[in-house]
Amino acid sequence: MKLTWLGHSGFRLEIEKAVILIDPWMTGNPVFPAARRDEAIRGATHILLTHGHGDHSGDTLALAKELGIPVVGIFDLISFWQESEGIEGIGYNKGGTVDLGGAKVSMVPASHSSSLGSPNGPIYAGSEVGYVIAGEDRVIYLSGDTTIMADMGWIGEYYRPDVGILSAGGHFTMDMKGAAFAARKYFDFGTVVPCHYRTFPLLEQSAKALAEGLPDVAVIEPEVLVPIEL
Repeated sequence: MKLTWLGHSGFRLEIEKAVILIDPWMTGNPVFPAARRDEAIRGATHILLTHGHGDHSGDTLALAKELGIPVVGIFDLISFWQESEGIEGIGYNKGGTVDLGGAKVSMVPASHSSSLGSPNGPIYAGSEVGYVIAGEDRVIYLSGDTTIMADMGWIGEYYRPDVGILSAGGHFTMDMKGAAFAARKYFDFGTVVPCHYRTFPLLEQSAKALAEGLPDVAVIEPEVLVPIEL
């Protein structure tokens, strides 16, 4: 299993028979090297979206059409795009699980907001969510953009993820200390990968506080387009 950071909250996850692009925002992403776009998307089978904000959904429609692959996410947004954009989609809701090339992807709550930009201001884009992704004898909790929330308690107890991909940049989501607190209180991770940081000066630039708060966990600071073996 390989996890490759695309900058911000974007990842390429190679698991079972699937190559999943998670929250693909590359165009205009200041930490993503545009010249390496083809490398990042090569062989992709699905796009997995946590919510509608442009720094997560930015390249979703273009990639879905270019690659002819489905977008997976909250029913409201996916069904809207299926009708308005003609894309292939797999829309479902919290509590549901779908099979993506042998990986079982369960939708779970997050606590944030979700909208699409329009000339008249933001428009509704369904609920913000996270995911639990199970395959190859690993279970990954992808928090999506979120603050600390009590729902993490049952997510940790029910799914028992051993890998956490946690939004941790602060200002819009948990910061590093908050993510460390959530990981200690609600989960039993062996590995944690932070995201939603380093993109802009407004966000945290280092995961030092996360690592210090989780001394018994392997905290891996990702580097753009450098695969992490899980």
